[in-house]
Amino acid sequence: MRKVICPGSFDPVTNGHLDIFQRASEMFDEIVVAVFHNPNKEKAMFSMQERVDMLQECTRDIANIKVDAFTGLLHEYVRGQNANVVLRGLRALTDFEYEFQRALMIKKLDPDIETIFMMTGTDYSFLSSTGVREILAFGGCVSELVPECVEKKIKEKQVQP
Repeated sequence: MRKVICPGSFDPVTNGHLDIFQRASEMFDEIVVAVFHNPNKEKAMFSMQERVDMLQECTRDIANIKVDAFTGLLHEYVRGQNANVVLRGLRALTDFEYEFQRALMIKKLDPDIETIFMMTGTDYSFLSSTGVREILAFGGCVSELVPECVEKKIKEKQVQP
């Protein structure tokens, strides 16, 4: 069975993420979308459990996806899932530089784990979770950038005191 781990903070999940998941679902038998806490990013908009719940809801039509959460080192998580492939989405050259360094580090820690890169669709090459959070911080509309279920959760959060 060809299994791939697609890790990310997904805070929030965007239509660009879904594009990668959908296309990868046609290439692999199983995709594990693995939500992790990134200590290098500012305070999260959503808890890990909220992100898992949103991912499960917006990927429910993709039969071969499993959503999970983890903390710790990625290569250990990959091994714990009995996998040896990591999938990373790329938007621009700056993504490649960052992801390439991460892939080399994982390779150093576990030479049997491969990282593959998938370019996002051109409709989403500008889109990032950080960009979505910035738009929201200024009261902008993100309805064309995130799945409907995610937009609903964002609106619920914005209403809370």
